[in-house]
Amino acid sequence: MKKIISLFMALGMVLSLAACSTNQSPSESTPEEQPPTDEAGKTLVVYYSATGNTENVANYIATATDGDLFELEPAEPYSDADLNWTDDNSRVVREHDNPDERDIALVKSTVENWDEYDTIFIGYPKMEYSL
Repeated sequence: MKKIISLFMALGMVLSLAACSTNQSPSESTPEEQPPTDEAGKTLVVYYSATGNTENVANYIATATDGDLFELEPAEPYSDADLNWTDDNSRVVREHDNPDERDIALVKSTVENWDEYDTIFIGYPKMEYSL
């Protein structure tokens, strides 16, 4: 069930980002055929992924836009038990239910050369569930 929910979340993210793209007819060139120019600016894809689904989408976006990747990694990585949303005592349930527990320490939180980026995509898993 978690895989299906994750798949729908990843698909929703891709589709929502596709909705923001420019309209191109099939005969127009794709980003792979036409390299970005310096005038277009640089693209950064910042993402957080506990299970790898958001990372897959971030890699897809970075490839399509010729963008750089920046992963937000928690200083204390999530274990499988931490990610078990069906356990009321798991870390994700506690963080979901208690906003004070959502502010977690990161391994690295500063992007080098931040000012060079004109376009920034931010991806993270949206955790919603009902028991």
